[in-house]
Amino acid sequence: MRGVSDTGRYKRTMHELEEQPTNDTAQPRHEHLVLSFVRRSGRLDARLQRAWDTYADTYLLPLNAGEGSLDIRDDWRLTDDWIRSTWGNDHPLIVEIGTGQGENIVAAAAQHPQTNYLALEVYDPGVAHTMLRAGKQQLGNLRIAQINAPELFAKADTATVNEVWTFFPDPWPKMKHHKRRIVQPALAEAIHRALIPGGLWRIATDIEDYALHVHEIMDARTDFRNTGDVTVSLPTGHVGKGNADLAQDMPHADFVESARFDGRVLTNFEKKGLDAGRVIHDFAYQAI
Repeated sequence: MRGVSDTGRYKRTMHELEEQPTNDTAQPRHEHLVLSFVRRSGRLDARLQRAWDTYADTYLLPLNAGEGSLDIRDDWRLTDDWIRSTWGNDHPLIVEIGTGQGENIVAAAAQHPQTNYLALEVYDPGVAHTMLRAGKQQLGNLRIAQINAPELFAKADTATVNEVWTFFPDPWPKMKHHKRRIVQPALAEAIHRALIPGGLWRIATDIEDYALHVHEIMDARTDFRNTGDVTVSLPTGHVGKGNADLAQDMPHADFVESARFDGRVLTNFEKKGLDAGRVIHDFAYQAI
């Protein structure tokens, strides 16, 4: 069994994240980051515990500052040399933020063996499921890090990542919690620095208010280009949990989004959204 288990709720409010020195000439930024998840007890059943015990040494990267911590070691950076030593090649790297049970990233890794994949997931069952799926196929191009995603990108060298995926992030539906949404200006800045020129940040959500949130964060940026060509109509005001029905009577405006990303498999989570009548919003923002 794992040495430390979570008890109750793991919750941080705000903390200072100071970026470590980079190869860039730009001065480091100090950002107040709000954690985009609440970590609850995620005890593993016998099957997932066996998967953890069998595959952790192969797939789980030792990046954590300590046992049970989601912070990254002070001495670690995402560099080309680290990628080369971890995967043993110079193949392109795709990073997925919040991989859930690993359906998307494992399917992609199996289909594209000449691409390296890094899964970022904080929940124990999701990590175990991903290891189990990858282990069954003996995939050698996938690794997993159980760490807080913004901290990883804050410690990334310039132009080390080809694509970043953020599919169906936690919507944090209450208005007072919208600040916890993972798509934020500070993360966008860090991801832009990590992406190669022309690299993509792909985002998908089935929550209309989150789609508006993405447009507000990303569309006005001069370091990313919205590559979409699909016009959608969205309310121009935000709603929260309990009053989402008000959105339909709000003023609407047209926004540009992307067609469904062919590289995203149709998961049970997405199927449930479609069955509930929700529209899937896809985005592809290109680093410029």
